[in-house]
Amino acid sequence: MVTFFNAVSAVFMIFSIMAVGYLMGRAGWMTGTEKKFISRFVVNIAVPMNCITGVLQNLKRDDLFDMGPRILVPLVGIFICLVISDLAARWLRLPRKRYGIFIAMAFISNTLFIGLPIANELFGDVSIPYVMMYYMGSTIYTQTVAVMLCKSAGEMSKEKKKWSAVIKDIFTKPPVLGLIVAFGLLALDIRPPQIFMSFAKYMSNTVTPLALMYCGFIVYELGIRNIRLERGIPMMLLIRLIIAPAICTGLCILFGVHGLNRSVFIIEAALPVVSQITVMAGNYGADEKYAATGSVLSMLGIFITVPILMVILT
Repeated sequence: MVTFFNAVSAVFMIFSIMAVGYLMGRAGWMTGTEKKFISRFVVNIAVPMNCITGVLQNLKRDDLFDMGPRILVPLVGIFICLVISDLAARWLRLPRKRYGIFIAMAFISNTLFIGLPIANELFGDVSIPYVMMYYMGSTIYTQTVAVMLCKSAGEMSKEKKKWSAVIKDIFTKPPVLGLIVAFGLLALDIRPPQIFMSFAKYMSNTVTPLALMYCGFIVYELGIRNIRLERGIPMMLLIRLIIAPAICTGLCILFGVHGLNRSVFIIEAALPVVSQITVMAGNYGADEKYAATGSVLSMLGIFITVPILMVILT
């Protein structure tokens, strides 16, 4: 029971910080300009620093040798969710403008802007390396399959992207580069100067509040009053918040992932829709409102699912 209330407190704290972003938007203190700044700062500076401090402070060189099978958990788990989501979309007979959006919302979670803060709050800094391992797996799908799904649901873009460009996009993203640098330093047993680590720590400490305020502002932009349970949304929530962590649990058992690593992976699998899906839906002329509804409802859903998962995990 104590674990349940601790998890509820953690989720409530996260929603409280999101509420700050929502209220700042409502008061006019935060606009699209500030939103863009926060997104760029968090993704390009704060998260890479977070990767470096998280890996170098919480892992040892010997830990690298048993990480191989672990990365398979998010890769295989997300793929299974993709197949299930596609079958569900066919069964629901969704219109073209919602078909790809439904799959994109259901099969992949918001590992960065929600996953990193919530894992940090629930498990502490020691969870960061495992969060970023999951992020590496999920970002591969986000930048390839999710983009193609949103394009297929839209009308404004039919251009095809070369696979070389897709791979370049994935491995030149600052969070991924930060993770590669961090594991490279760990493998070579190199420790940066203390002054750099202090700087990195200060920068990484901004991830949680800024990322959550960003998500709160997105909820304000979408408008809570516009939320309705459209066709397919309940099924999407079922896949995203319940089936996905169940699949991840089975894969953790199969691949021998246990302890904190398993707990972090399962929580990461059970998180809301990727914020980027709504943006891509609008950019490509798909059903943006449908994507926005799924995004907001999945954010609200974790207030129930995460505390229950924490009780099960302990």
